[in-house]
Amino acid sequence: MSISSINYSSSVLGAQIRNINQQLTDLSTQLSTGKLSQNYSGMGANEGFAIASRAQLSNIAAYTDTITNVNVNINLANTALQSLTTIRNTVQKGSASTAQDLNVNGQTVAQNTAAAQFGSMVGVLNTQSGNRYLFSGTAVNTQPVANASDIINGTTTQAGFKTVMAERQAADLGVNGMGRLVQTQTAGVINVAEDSPTSPFGLKIAAVSSTLTGATVTGPSGSPVSFSVNLNGVNPNNGDKLSVQFTLPDGSTEQIDLTASSATPTPAGSFAIDASVPVNPANTATNLNTALNTAIKKLANTSLVAASAVTAGDNFFNTTSSAMGAPATSQVPAPITGATLLSGPASSDSIAPGFANGDKITVNGTTLTFGVDINTNDSIQTLLGKIDAITGTSKPSTVHGGVITINTDNAASLNISSANTAALAKLGFTSSPITATQPPLRVGSSPASSATTLVNGAANTVKWYRGNDGPGSPRSTAMARVDDSVTVQYGAQADEDAIRRQLQAIAVFGTFSTSQTGQYSGGQVSALSLRVTQALTQQPGQQRIEDIQTDIAMAQNTMKDATTRQTQAKAQLQTIIDQAESASPDQVASELLSLQNALQASYQTTAKLAQLSLVKFL
Repeated sequence: MSISSINYSSSVLGAQIRNINQQLTDLSTQLSTGKLSQNYSGMGANEGFAIASRAQLSNIAAYTDTITNVNVNINLANTALQSLTTIRNTVQKGSASTAQDLNVNGQTVAQNTAAAQFGSMVGVLNTQSGNRYLFSGTAVNTQPVANASDIINGTTTQAGFKTVMAERQAADLGVNGMGRLVQTQTAGVINVAEDSPTSPFGLKIAAVSSTLTGATVTGPSGSPVSFSVNLNGVNPNNGDKLSVQFTLPDGSTEQIDLTASSATPTPAGSFAIDASVPVNPANTATNLNTALNTAIKKLANTSLVAASAVTAGDNFFNTTSSAMGAPATSQVPAPITGATLLSGPASSDSIAPGFANGDKITVNGTTLTFGVDINTNDSIQTLLGKIDAITGTSKPSTVHGGVITINTDNAASLNISSANTAALAKLGFTSSPITATQPPLRVGSSPASSATTLVNGAANTVKWYRGNDGPGSPRSTAMARVDDSVTVQYGAQADEDAIRRQLQAIAVFGTFSTSQTGQYSGGQVSALSLRVTQALTQQPGQQRIEDIQTDIAMAQNTMKDATTRQTQAKAQLQTIIDQAESASPDQVASELLSLQNALQASYQTTAKLAQLSLVKFL
């Protein structure tokens, strides 16, 4: 039989002392670190809340980093947009000035300034934030705008804007410099006609009116469109007037007014009434023919040239395009107009065969049903309005000279079809589906002065915009989550309407040049300056640079609000963590004092017990 020893380390009292020592160590650690424990198991029941709060704090930290980075991009984009506004104001001020002095290159000082500002604008649009291009949409690694020199002058294999503009001017002026009009006089009858029923080039006869005594004015009508003036052997009276209105390629209208006059010399804008004895009205007709020819040639070589430059800019820079039908006539018979009905009885101003109830026209996937969405006795213009509402074009579709032109802001998407192909053919569209010519557009044949078509020039023309050009809002091309349930959109594209229109107008103004000593040079620059000033003036309904700034400012405001909420949440979450994990210094000190007293008492008891012996016990 053996008897185990009884010693301090194995005693209950010793275990108690070791426990007190451990508690003292833990409390000392809490006092020095401020934490309840150095591991999760010692944190207590509320540690689950602390862990969840810490995860939320981590998310907030990530959102904070995202907001910081997005704000950098937005601030850079806003600075760039503000620079564009400054450039616009500078060029507009120059174009609005009356100074038309031409240098040896056939340009004004304001045009030279515009050319320099065009390069600056291209540089601004190619702004980067890190390795991200700000105006490329989703194509963040692609330079959005081609180099300024390439855009204007072209490359070794692709034509630039200067070439496109020159071709368009030649096509609009025509061989004889008359704006593609053919003027003849036969036996006292003056006739003016467009040279082609389908050509998009030159002056288009819109309206003719007359107060010429005894004269007969016919038209505009026919295909190609023409009008005639027959004085019928009668001299007009002083002050009698012939007025002819033309539509120019940019959609603007100009009017020629010629007044009969017996004054000597004949005033500008007038034609001489024959004063010979006996009076010979045939001479008056010749004088009218000469005055009309002079006026048309002046209009063609001034306003038309300016309108041609603007339209060339549209052909090169604008993603909008159109589908043009062939000349069409109604049952009257006469060229169709916007008022021509889509169906009607014989001998009415309607197309035949026309549309019937139940027929359908599908526009970009949206179907119009006759008898439901549109009536058979509605006009062609009503149908075009409904088509425009579906395509969302910024330029209304038109009917002119018996030709329908359907405009679209996205040539790639235009698709119009109908099972009633006979009715479509009567509208001038003999192939289905109807599609639009893709930009950039170039004069379709050589020599340009006799061309009658525009064609897709993508294969041999510089593409100025190289970023993302897919569907959807440009803002949605850059998105970021800045809170658990909040995202912001802050993308931008250099081909947005406001930016593109400004770039286009400045390119047109800065690229156009004329002869320093030409007869019509001053009139060309004056007409162009007026159009550029208008193009750089904000119009109701058009997107503005400021609209883009407002959009991205809204994204910044959203992030600012998110930051405010997150700052408040961080404080609350930190409080939860502190309450779950932090040790109160006062409480720890109190517990330390209590344990020290307990330990001292335990040591005293242990010391007394250590002095016990069997002899003393007995």
